[in-house]
Amino acid sequence: MSTLLKLEELAMFMVSYILTIVLGYSWWLFWALLLLPDVSMLGYLINTRIGAYLYNLFHHKGVAIIVALSGYYLSSDGLLLAGIILFGHSAMDRVFGYGLKHIDNFKNTHLGWIGDGKN
Repeated sequence: MSTLLKLEELAMFMVSYILTIVLGYSWWLFWALLLLPDVSMLGYLINTRIGAYLYNLFHHKGVAIIVALSGYYLSSDGLLLAGIILFGHSAMDRVFGYGLKHIDNFKNTHLGWIGDGKN
């Protein structure tokens, strides 16, 4: 992944953190909830298909935006915060090269293979 794309993802991550604070949440709440979307990896204990489906559901920026907009529209602070956390977490993962998963292998992502040098 090019440096420019990583910087773009880093900017999205920072915007989600700043948005959390601007909306009146404590600074530490963002950090406390940031890794929560990775609970979706538990699907890999069943099989790679379910694991990839759950992982992608919780790491797709479009889903994050829909959740955040739903929270805004429904005046649900919890839903709005969940969408912001999902978005920020997804951006953070992209900075580190973790993309949406293909069903054949956890390391096979839309950004290429993780770690093995198969990119």
